[in-house]
Amino acid sequence: MPKHVRLISLLMVCSLWSMPKAANAQALIPHTLQLDATKLEKQGLSLAQEAAQLAQFQQVDLALPRARLASQLAPGNDKVWLLLGGLQLQTKEFDGAIASLKKAQSLNPKNGDILFALGSANFQQKNYQAAVVNYQDGLKLKPNDPEGLFDLGNAYYLMGKLPDAIAQYDKAVSQDKKFWPALNNIGLINYEQGNIPEAIKRWQSAVTLDKQAAEPLLALAVALYTKGDRQQGLTLGEAALRIDSRYANLNFLKENLWGDRLLSDTKKFLELPRIQAAIQQRENSSSAPTPRKQPTQ
Repeated sequence: MPKHVRLISLLMVCSLWSMPKAANAQALIPHTLQLDATKLEKQGLSLAQEAAQLAQFQQVDLALPRARLASQLAPGNDKVWLLLGGLQLQTKEFDGAIASLKKAQSLNPKNGDILFALGSANFQQKNYQAAVVNYQDGLKLKPNDPEGLFDLGNAYYLMGKLPDAIAQYDKAVSQDKKFWPALNNIGLINYEQGNIPEAIKRWQSAVTLDKQAAEPLLALAVALYTKGDRQQGLTLGEAALRIDSRYANLNFLKENLWGDRLLSDTKKFLELPRIQAAIQQRENSSSAPTPRKQPTQ
């Protein structure tokens, strides 16, 4: 999943595990119906918990039908609708996702994660102005949320409001010093503006925070190679592609907000024989069959 899109908050998923038990029906309802209603809601919450666990392991196809059924059995729980909406976003069912998220919002208007998810739905449909409104409203409820600040920065970025984007990225880093994606994206803007030294500085900081972050490592490799530090650029580029070969795909890079100048330099970099050899080696190792264990004698 491209790093700039928030789909399901891990905190939201985990919170399903601590959802309170369903409240008993009012005393005027016959006893047998009271038991049935309570049992159905508990079954719905149990299904939601299963769906959340499956979602954590990216098993969306298995999680989605459980979440749908959970929303029918526990229709008054905003977290269930938020989970369903997040899963629908992953499968790009945008109309369904927005309907589910609006339902969640009607049940709990104070849940900022719902507004962030609505922002993601609009962001993915390239309705960036609507996404900005959603993110801003979410940040009114959760003003120190680094992901929310980052998402707002991305929306500004794609609207061409680069100073506003950088301001939000800086706020995200101020809330979480280890939030390297914001540093990475500031570097992307710096590079497009021709401020290569500042871009390199940002990417070096991001790599220091997470040595397994392939994106800033590849961006740093391209920048260093392009400015003449070829040996270090090649070495870092090989390392980045060993971590994640998806970054050898220019379309994937564009999805992750790489600009035209960096994409052009990266295209030349990826065509270098040594980098091509690294890509081929990575592809061969990925496609190689897993050796079968010999039976125990």
